[in-house]
Amino acid sequence: MAGHSQFSLLTQRRFLPYFTVQALGAFNDNVYRQAIIGLLFFLGVSSAERTLYTNLAPAIFILPYFLFSGIAGQIAERMEKQRLIRITTLMEIAIMSVAAVGFLASNMILLLVALFFTGVQAALFGPVKYSILPSVLRPEELTGGNGLVEMGTSISILCGMIYGGLIYQVAGAWGPETAAASIVALAVLGNMAARRIPVVDAGDPSLKVNWNPFPENLRVWKLTRRTPAVRNAVLGVSWFWFIGTMITAQLPTYAEINLGGAQELYIFALALFSVGVGVGSLLCEKLSARTVEIGLVPLGALGVSAFMLDLYFARPGEALAAGLGAAEFLRQPGSWRIAMDLAGIGLFVGFYVVPLYALIQSRTPRGELSRVIAGMNIQNAVFIVSAALAGIAVQRLLGWSIPQLFLALAIANLLVATYIVTIVPEFLMRFLSWLLVRTLYRLRIQGIEEHVPDEGPALLVCNHVSYMDALVLAASTPRPVRFVMYHRIFDIPVLRWIFRTARAIPIAPEKEDPALMQHAFDEIDRTLAEGGLVAIFPEGRLTADGEIAAFRRGVERIVERAAGRGQAVPVVPMALQNMWASMWSRRGARAGEGWLGRMRLPRRLRARIGVVAGPPVAGADATAASLEAAVRNLRGNNP
Repeated sequence: MAGHSQFSLLTQRRFLPYFTVQALGAFNDNVYRQAIIGLLFFLGVSSAERTLYTNLAPAIFILPYFLFSGIAGQIAERMEKQRLIRITTLMEIAIMSVAAVGFLASNMILLLVALFFTGVQAALFGPVKYSILPSVLRPEELTGGNGLVEMGTSISILCGMIYGGLIYQVAGAWGPETAAASIVALAVLGNMAARRIPVVDAGDPSLKVNWNPFPENLRVWKLTRRTPAVRNAVLGVSWFWFIGTMITAQLPTYAEINLGGAQELYIFALALFSVGVGVGSLLCEKLSARTVEIGLVPLGALGVSAFMLDLYFARPGEALAAGLGAAEFLRQPGSWRIAMDLAGIGLFVGFYVVPLYALIQSRTPRGELSRVIAGMNIQNAVFIVSAALAGIAVQRLLGWSIPQLFLALAIANLLVATYIVTIVPEFLMRFLSWLLVRTLYRLRIQGIEEHVPDEGPALLVCNHVSYMDALVLAASTPRPVRFVMYHRIFDIPVLRWIFRTARAIPIAPEKEDPALMQHAFDEIDRTLAEGGLVAIFPEGRLTADGEIAAFRRGVERIVERAAGRGQAVPVVPMALQNMWASMWSRRGARAGEGWLGRMRLPRRLRARIGVVAGPPVAGADATAASLEAAVRNLRGNNP
């Protein structure tokens, strides 16, 4: 994987036109909404009337998500995706043309009607925005692709708000004409980019669309709850929208009262948060080594709460100054701490949400993904509205200050994160294994994306060097893997919980425990029959001298059992490199020592290790001897 980067996707037609469409859409939506607010100031309406419109506009935009998301999910499932994106961008041109007339005529009713239909167009585009990614990206590219999308969305929203807010200030008397021309031009550019997207097959072209929105909304929402991991990932994404809405809704008042600034300082604070989200989203690929690494989710939740807590303590009361610009604010005592907190919250929000989107895309069947995304959008809309109402309620009814609200949100975020990882321990397990592997080693991966199949069953075979081997391989493989391991290693304290949560399969020699051995083979058969990945260490034990021992015939037995039920299972040889010097290997062990006594300090901190995969071997050709030779060749002189 060396030399590959998520940024290379921006040079490829399968991704760049789609990325451009979604970024332009987010940019244009925010230009439009901010230009409406600018028009209110331009017309000199009263403060009460301006407040009415600014509160009404978000409700009008979000309403179509409640009304039409179920129908949108079905349409996105049934239609070829490039065609649907072209249709939605054509809709955007028509809607923005109506809005342009509203700006030129200074007609707020027409602008609000167009805003409603902008919400309809966004609800229709939402399911295809995320369901298209697994069709155009390989599994190892999902995290990087989602990171780019979240970065693009975050920065586009920020830039759209800035551009839309400046239209009337810069253009002056030509403000309405500039706003009208801008939104139509952006819509046309989006449609031109959409025409460059390659054809992408429908998820379920035979699906019959139910045009009754209310039962269909409930049906698609229930689809999000079918799989525990997906259900809780959807809950996590909705909570991200709750946090984001709560923070961004308070920033204008927070910048004025608690930071002592005006409009410029609000934009600066929003920029810190948005850029933080963008940077965090982009870093996910690097931190996850191009896998769907949900271990970043607990890390993201902890980071968000930590920075929000510090934001409360950094400025719990009102500012002592007023009317500060961004530069003047940064010269105030404690200002850099606040700036770091705002950027840090955004950074860890990126760590939090990108793996959740990638998990939903990788664990949901292709024929249901658009509807699952639609169900998630309904739930997101509920959380967005709840955040807006909760923010108003705690300040108006309870008299909380905004820093107190941030403190409560930090605590609530920890509680929600704890709930999610309690219900699906896989999140915490992956976090612990990710933390162990990334702390102890610098991992280099070769051949995984080329040779481990993106879907369907496969048997992975690898040399066995240390107690950490399973965790290292899990961190290197985009898909979930069930490991077969000696039951005494499976029962090691601390690691035992991780292995059990990862659904590892304990095994024992037939002479030692024949029942456990039979149960292990039955679990292997069931996992392969369901199209999963199984990894085994055919040596049967840890190496005692760093060399690869003879492979046992268990691998042949697994392949023969699969063939006996009519299933051809490819076998992928893999090799761990440079693990013999690990503190978790048996290097330097003395007779009679337990696993804890065998631990040795590594010769260097964060040693470089490698995982190499070779071409799959057809099951009929997979013998213990040939696989052993393949693994030896892959390992080379790197024990």
